[in-house]
Amino acid sequence: MERRSYRMGARTAAMEATRERVMEAAARLWTQRWYDEVTLQHIADEAEVSVQTVVNRFGGKDGLADAVAEWVATRTAVARQAPVGDVAAIVAVLFADYERQGEANVLWAAQVDRVPALGRAAVQARGQHRAWLEEVFADRLPEAGPEREHALNLHYAATDVYLWKLWRRDLGLSRAEAERAMRDLLTGIDPRRDRRAAPDPQVP
Repeated sequence: MERRSYRMGARTAAMEATRERVMEAAARLWTQRWYDEVTLQHIADEAEVSVQTVVNRFGGKDGLADAVAEWVATRTAVARQAPVGDVAAIVAVLFADYERQGEANVLWAAQVDRVPALGRAAVQARGQHRAWLEEVFADRLPEAGPEREHALNLHYAATDVYLWKLWRRDLGLSRAEAERAMRDLLTGIDPRRDRRAAPDPQVP
């Protein structure tokens, strides 16, 4: 019985390793080429498995894309852990993530209108980014209501991957310069500044 359990455990581990290798291969190819240009054969060759193995594990290309999106989201959540309210640390963590996969994010975002799987991935990524903002800026965001939504919209814009692309790729800023710019933006939109500056209605 123990040997049978061991064999089953080893088989499960091998299947999981294959699944991970396929997702890594697909993610790597999709960071370099358009979704439509990458075939299951390309992915199978990159992962050193058969096309049938990919189909068996994921059901097809769209199923694989959904799995890759979930896999990337999990890795992103781990990579973006930062202390609440520490703007410098938050920006550093975010830039580390964008420097690693920002190009892929932009490439995927450019295809969301014509590739349903990437559209689903974009919705998931936006929700994840918003939840992350609510977590790391929990000390400054107003209570639920219009002001909180306004503050979240500002913080989303100030930390969006397209802003990273603008600074780092289009304008050619160094990482240090771009991080400083984002820190300044986040400091400037801190809603607590407005609350501190507002006059006390109880004071005549």
